[in-house]
Amino acid sequence: METNIIGITRVIQLAVAPVFLLTAIGTLIGALNNRLARAVDRRRVVRQLQDASGSAVAELNAEFAQLQRRARLIYHAILAAVIAALLVCLVVASAFVGALLGIELSTMVALLFILAMCALIMSLGLFLREVFLAVTFGPAARR
Repeated sequence: METNIIGITRVIQLAVAPVFLLTAIGTLIGALNNRLARAVDRRRVVRQLQDASGSAVAELNAEFAQLQRRARLIYHAILAAVIAALLVCLVVASAFVGALLGIELSTMVALLFILAMCALIMSLGLFLREVFLAVTFGPAARR
């Protein structure tokens, strides 16, 4: 019994780093969500301008298409970040299950963590691409 408590105590200590990682991923998801909300709001305004005015339709169409691409990139970045968070949760849960049942799950824990990092890298890459699109398009970028 005491060996089990020591094992669980060690797992709790090891689970602290993934919990901080979850906090960081949650912050990333919040930032991505805000960017998505802004892109969607702007898309609605552009759609209303397209319907209301006959002038500069080509420019409005181009902006609308760009906003569509940005929203799609942000959506996929959020999806990848959520998958990363879920995989980190599975890392922590697997570590506890392994300690409780006395099963060697280190290979599975490592694999889940690697997958979580791959998903996080994908999310950050998509985020970077969306930021690039946001910066390179629009009136300020054309000057």
